[in-house]
Amino acid sequence: MKPAPPYLAGLRVIGERVPPDGDYPFCLPFVRHLDLTISSAVTIFVGENGSGKSTLLEAIAVLARLPLSGGARADLGAGHAPEERSALADVLRPSFRRRPRDGYFLRAEFQAHFASLLDARAADPEFTKNPYTLYGGKSLHSRSHGEAFLAVIQSRFEEGLFLLDEPEAALSPQRQLVLLAQMQALVEAGSAQFLMATHSPILMTYPDAELVSFDDPALPHVSLEETSHFQITRGILENPARYWRHLRSREPG
Repeated sequence: MKPAPPYLAGLRVIGERVPPDGDYPFCLPFVRHLDLTISSAVTIFVGENGSGKSTLLEAIAVLARLPLSGGARADLGAGHAPEERSALADVLRPSFRRRPRDGYFLRAEFQAHFASLLDARAADPEFTKNPYTLYGGKSLHSRSHGEAFLAVIQSRFEEGLFLLDEPEAALSPQRQLVLLAQMQALVEAGSAQFLMATHSPILMTYPDAELVSFDDPALPHVSLEETSHFQITRGILENPARYWRHLRSREPG
């Protein structure tokens, strides 16, 4: 049986709040008719670059009272990355089964900023706690990018709502399997929910995950095999010569 989401059960747009001018992010095709039901503990956003996966994930972070720049609730207002506001969050209404007491927003693009925030706290004499306690015990900058990601995932993720924006950016295929195993253990414990935006077919294999396609404004649920990510990856691995004949025949520009 598919594990039910313990926290976030859906999102819908409040139509009268959407500005008529159509500026970003309101020009994204899915926004004006958004009515998304979440019925699995693991939901994966898939689709092309620019389709709005990360933008919606950012809005969910704000609605769940997590910092837009990444991190946990305790990091709200830390200002460790450029973005501080989600315009999309202002026009959405979430439906929670119950509010999570904890959570984390893992953003690949701002993770280095977050690592610097922890280092700044360690150097601040007025910050009395050890900022590395929940992150593997030492500076994330002392590790490789991938190791730092895993330190956050393995040390910080326990109970709550966890948002992951393209975690494969720092993880090798083997480390992506480690992430999947960690997610499964937490979901089976019944106290964790994951929403992830990814281009990785490996991460899309999570059993019983709901895959939501942003290539269609209706945001339909799709199977792994229906995604272009799976089809292209399988095709080029099975017959790279055929793909390269096509690539070499393309006109430059």
